[in-house]
Amino acid sequence: MYQVLYRKWRPQVFADVVGQPQVTKTLQNELTAGRVAHAYLFTGCRGTGKTTCAKILAKAVNCLHPKDGDPCGACEICRGVQDGSIMDIVEIDAASNNGVDSIRMLREEANFTPAVAKYRVYIIDEVHMLSVGAFNALLKTLEEPPAHVIFILATTEVHKLPATILSRCQRFDFRRIPPEDIAARLTFIAGEEGASLDGEAALLLARLADGAMRDALSLLDQCLGRSKDVTVEVVNEAAGLASRAHLFRLADAIYAKDSAAALAVVDEMHRGGKDMARLCEELASHLRFLMLIKTMRDARPMVAVTSEEFAQLEKQALAMPLSVILHGMDTLQDALERMYRGGDRRMEMEMALLRLCCPELDDSRAALVRRIEALEKHAPTAVAQPEIQQPQPAPEPPAPERTVPQKLAAVPAAPQEEPPKTASENRPAAPLATSAPVPAQEPPKSAEAVKTAAQLAAEAVPLPEWPEVVQALKQYSHTIAAAFRNTSAYVSGNYVLIDAANDLAFSLLRESSQRDSMRRAIQQVTGRTYKLGPYRPAEKQDAEKDPLLAMAERAQEQGIDVVKK
Repeated sequence: MYQVLYRKWRPQVFADVVGQPQVTKTLQNELTAGRVAHAYLFTGCRGTGKTTCAKILAKAVNCLHPKDGDPCGACEICRGVQDGSIMDIVEIDAASNNGVDSIRMLREEANFTPAVAKYRVYIIDEVHMLSVGAFNALLKTLEEPPAHVIFILATTEVHKLPATILSRCQRFDFRRIPPEDIAARLTFIAGEEGASLDGEAALLLARLADGAMRDALSLLDQCLGRSKDVTVEVVNEAAGLASRAHLFRLADAIYAKDSAAALAVVDEMHRGGKDMARLCEELASHLRFLMLIKTMRDARPMVAVTSEEFAQLEKQALAMPLSVILHGMDTLQDALERMYRGGDRRMEMEMALLRLCCPELDDSRAALVRRIEALEKHAPTAVAQPEIQQPQPAPEPPAPERTVPQKLAAVPAAPQEEPPKTASENRPAAPLATSAPVPAQEPPKSAEAVKTAAQLAAEAVPLPEWPEVVQALKQYSHTIAAAFRNTSAYVSGNYVLIDAANDLAFSLLRESSQRDSMRRAIQQVTGRTYKLGPYRPAEKQDAEKDPLLAMAERAQEQGIDVVKK
């Protein structure tokens, strides 16, 4: 008779248990030192090894020839426990034996000494299903059991256990197994079974198992029933999954607000026999990956996908605003709940995608946040004024009276100020005329300006959101976004200093509309308004010469005397 993989490859020693070193190492040390407790509590999510470790512990405490806390697997006790012929190891399902009468029978049996083994071990699985009366009946025996009795309780919902039970047990928490460990174990088992398993397929199975080794082995068993060469396509067919290409297309349709494209993908998946609830779960998981990549500095350990797929997710996450991602996750979760309550799954999926593609049809808070962000993005912002006023202050008008001796300056009236100005005299004064063309041409750099630029460059730190800024810039100007594609940026105080290899980018920024688009993109991503400027490293600034000194040298070459002060 064929035996399924999760039973055939159930670990027989603690060393074979994957992903639970905090449990297996402690149990081995206790068994080696002879410090065996009378009651253990194993808690954790499904498929993480609770029942497996309980059976290994039951064999190890009764093994005739233990090896470093592990059962030998060859003595008659180990073989009897393996084939179920030893009656001293009792496994009880509390889900079906949850009454007080079952626990009373257990208490009566516990008083008898073991028939063959050294200890009588009771493994109570899903212990949280016991009734209140059954817990009360078990409490006294669990507190002071006979010397030959060991209780091992296993549960996935430890919060449902009474505090009196928890205080009488030695508790071990089983964690979700990392995807890399599950993938390595699946690859080993597939090789032992004479099959081949691709690395990407193993990682996909591990991600679908959600930290449960038993679920991963069950999925692998299902895939091997289709083909001995397990690839990503085989896993998608066996598990009824949407391929990653369909998920990327759906996410792009949501971002572009293309409801027709989204509904076409749903129709294609439905005609292919895909489950709409599974498609909804996969799309929500896809958006979760985008959220992690967008909000974390390094999300690679938390996103269990291949390197090529992670690069695609990064590209899509940079282009999609966080409000769109959160709106999608919230809407898909609501649709999934309605699907499981009995609604038409395809209709629920289509309505959810329509709400995501047309947020004005959705009255939820996430949709309102998304619409407000879109309005703020296209609203005009007056951020150019500080930069226009900052480069050079208006020079003070010349005061002829300062050159006049102090006695003459005391005259009550000046002749040029008494008569009223005529129409011909209503012209801008000389200082204003010299300051008017300043925005049109770049003023010459003084020694203080060069020093200020050097100080800004010295205090600059890299701007990590710059790639996202360039992606957001495409919403305003594709031309300037392409010009700044392979550039970098730095933050120094209220300035964003841009480091570009060519002058094309800076020539585009001289236009006020393009400059405003860059400021809006920076404000959209960082939430702050910055002034713009070029980034010049210290060594490059040292090479630049003061224009005043250069002009003085040229004057001396022409025979003009230069007086240096």
